[in-house]
Amino acid sequence: MKPRNPKAPPRKGGAPAPRREGGKPQGRSPERPPERPRDGARPRFEGARPAPARSRAPTGLWFWGHHAVRAALLNPRRTLHQLMATAEGLERLGSAGRRAGLRIVPAGNEEIARFVPDDAQHQGVALQTAPLPPVLLERLVAVQPEAGLLLVLDQITDPRNFGAILRSAAALGVGGVVVPERRSAELGGAAAKAASGALDLVPVAEVVNLARALGQLQAAGYWITGLDGAAGRTLADSGPTRRRAVVMGSEGTGLRRLVGAACDELVRIPIEPRMESLNVSVAAGIALYELAGIDRRGR
Repeated sequence: MKPRNPKAPPRKGGAPAPRREGGKPQGRSPERPPERPRDGARPRFEGARPAPARSRAPTGLWFWGHHAVRAALLNPRRTLHQLMATAEGLERLGSAGRRAGLRIVPAGNEEIARFVPDDAQHQGVALQTAPLPPVLLERLVAVQPEAGLLLVLDQITDPRNFGAILRSAAALGVGGVVVPERRSAELGGAAAKAASGALDLVPVAEVVNLARALGQLQAAGYWITGLDGAAGRTLADSGPTRRRAVVMGSEGTGLRRLVGAACDELVRIPIEPRMESLNVSVAAGIALYELAGIDRRGR
């Protein structure tokens, strides 16, 4: 046993301080102030600011706003974690807020605001939920009627545009939406709020290869109409069909080459030349309305 260094300061109990490699004493390090979040760091919850330290809520997506929350509560396919609500917000939800097994956390507007984006209009309700289970393309097609309309979105990445498109799709009787697994908007709170409940009304199927999925739709009797601003034909030139899938591309690049090549036809929305293009959610609403009318009149 090595003798004690006579120059080492005494410790309680008379024992010398144990030492690490490099000569630094072991034990608790001095407390440091909490680190400030880095610029651009993602919050713990989707679309929200970090929760206060006292909160130990399970992770998940946060939905906010009456229509988005109510639709999620009424969707039996949703796994729900908890509902934060003011007394007025809970009363407005009515029977939807009394879903069996749902944990309800009474909260004020300021407390709810901690879990949603700064500019969010939460209307006194915020719902923590798991994502919806995946929908297979084969299953989506199998439950469609003999005559109907599907929507295919090629790389629509903005959640607000995506949600607005879903809202139009629900209003115009679209039976389902097909998207690529990659480079598509997250189906979280921002999309749900913009969809105003349609995220839980219109099934969304994710596929690995969008061009191959269009081939599957053609085999199931769908006529594939792609929207392309440079197309020579317009929406009015499209003839009626019993089953149709409308394909929309991103605002920046439009339809990808292979996706456009897989369509049966390419058409455009005629607009004034002084405007280069339309917002994709507006274009989707116009195209769905016009093409659905053509198909109805042709039956």
